[in-house]
Amino acid sequence: MNTIYESLHGDFASSIHRKFIKAVDEYRLFKAGDRVAVCISGGKDSMLMGALFREYERHGRIPITVKYLVMNPGYSDENFTLIKDNAARLELPIASFDTEIFKNTERCANPCFLCAKMRRGHLYNKARELGCNKIALGHHFDDVIESILMGMIYGGQVQTMLPRVKSANFEGMELVRPLYYVRERDIKAWRDSNGLRFLNCACRVTTREDGSKRKLIKRLIARLREDNPQIEQNIFRSVCNVRLDRLMSYKINDEVHDFLENFGDEMNEQN
Repeated sequence: MNTIYESLHGDFASSIHRKFIKAVDEYRLFKAGDRVAVCISGGKDSMLMGALFREYERHGRIPITVKYLVMNPGYSDENFTLIKDNAARLELPIASFDTEIFKNTERCANPCFLCAKMRRGHLYNKARELGCNKIALGHHFDDVIESILMGMIYGGQVQTMLPRVKSANFEGMELVRPLYYVRERDIKAWRDSNGLRFLNCACRVTTREDGSKRKLIKRLIARLREDNPQIEQNIFRSVCNVRLDRLMSYKINDEVHDFLENFGDEMNEQN
């Protein structure tokens, strides 16, 4: 067996492989006969996800078919070669296609949002062409926590990054996040333990030291962790233990509800 895969059943069995299986089972991410497009950007997260899917396709409890999908949004030749070399080392039979997303978004006022939206659309389209009904993205536990705080601090809303989502624009398609419970520090440890070198973000915006709100959130969480080592778990639990009767207002789909509804006729009598 490839030693990289041996590590997933050895040193990283509890911190990575079992957490992958836990998310798959707990959130019912797969059903028999699913055809899943595993979307590989070339970074550590998606490459690990590819390796985990390779193992699941061979030994998983639910029979699924996997396509390993690599989209080139405009990487340099050097970066794209690195992705292909790593895929070969992980024995992933990738299918790749080219787009001009970097070129089309570099002059936009909000390139990160537009880039993410365009990437998602291209991935859904290509996955459907390949006969897939699901796409898998490599968002991990830390991404979930950071997104909760970013929504609150920068978006003025409370919501979370769900482990599975039905596509609003591609009927019959679904997005799944099987690394939902895996910590970023454990992904880095797996990478370093196996002597792997993956692609870092090749975007000129997010590679600037102070150019990303997510970097600011990471630093905030790190500071909070100094006082409370359970900070990430508590943030996660906060969106699993929501008291709707203690919120000013909330939405279900596009319908708005607020706390005054709890008063009913009693409120009308007082008026």
